[in-house]
Amino acid sequence: MQVGEIASTSKIITVEDILNFSQIAGDANPVHTDPDFAKSSRFGEQIAQGMLIGSLISGVLGSKLPGPGCIYLEQTLKFIAPVLINDFITAFVEIIELYQKNQNSYVRLRTWCTNQNEQIVVNGEALMMIY
Repeated sequence: MQVGEIASTSKIITVEDILNFSQIAGDANPVHTDPDFAKSSRFGEQIAQGMLIGSLISGVLGSKLPGPGCIYLEQTLKFIAPVLINDFITAFVEIIELYQKNQNSYVRLRTWCTNQNEQIVVNGEALMMIY
């Protein structure tokens, strides 16, 4: 692992993803789950839950960089733009700092997600403990 290293994963967001996440999270907001309600919203259609998109970041952190054996300690997220059904989302993580404290190893990462137009839809920062 080194500062500047980047990993990513991509996924098309489906209505099934949104409905399944709603069930798991207990998020019954109709802007996510009810197409008729969502049409009358400021977005004009259903949008994905912000935390559904944020969870793609978790997938990169736990499976790619820093990867298995790491512990998720902190995450900030800023939701910049809505994610719509059939948007192609890529979640990125980039190592910005590696350090030791109290005999533990840590990595701080820049985190962000883009849509198919390369527009950032979510950004933030994560802190992981490494074993």
